[in-house]
Amino acid sequence: MTLHRKQARSLAHESLRRGRPLEWFETLYHQAGGDPAVIPWADMAVNPNLSAWLARTDLIAAQRQALVIGCGLGDDAEALCAAGFRVTAFDISDTCIAWCRRRFPESSVGYCVADLFSPPPAWQRAFDFVLETYTLQVLPENLRATAIRQIADFVAGDGRLLVITRGRDAADDPGAMPWPLLQSELSEFARAGLIELTFEDYLDSEDPPVRRFRVEYRRPACESNFMS
Repeated sequence: MTLHRKQARSLAHESLRRGRPLEWFETLYHQAGGDPAVIPWADMAVNPNLSAWLARTDLIAAQRQALVIGCGLGDDAEALCAAGFRVTAFDISDTCIAWCRRRFPESSVGYCVADLFSPPPAWQRAFDFVLETYTLQVLPENLRATAIRQIADFVAGDGRLLVITRGRDAADDPGAMPWPLLQSELSEFARAGLIELTFEDYLDSEDPPVRRFRVEYRRPACESNFMS
């Protein structure tokens, strides 16, 4: 385990101890001082698990509205934009979003600061495609079900959601943050009204390989995009 991952885990643990489980994200980005090596998930490249999906998806991107959850330093949001989506990308960290804007000053991606647990009301059922990569796995277990329901609520009628996360079996030790998710935890998306289209359980190409779940969902077309 790298020193920077240890530091991130220490910040997360301290935030949990103080009862402020989301506070550490801003602290981490601020302490990084512009050095992406300090951010454990900042590879400064598109997530290969997303790239592989984009290469084979049948989803027509042109002019569709997309939302990126916890966008980090923006590479995945830029990939979706390049694929033809009209992208909104948010993170809870002000420093993170400012960093994205510096990295991609000419981008048409709408980078903004927002809290997953208190999002703009206008985002409800507003997006044709929603991307969630690696956010759920850094949230404590007691917040995940609420986060899942909130993520599901961004998906418009006939819209899709792609979730990429670390995965484990119930008998496996969850270890330290990032905590792999159980398949049963992801079933909360179905309870939130989404239909599971594909579920992939595989080892990625990292060294050593990491077990991943990559799951695609769809909201039924008959459901309204607006609050009733």
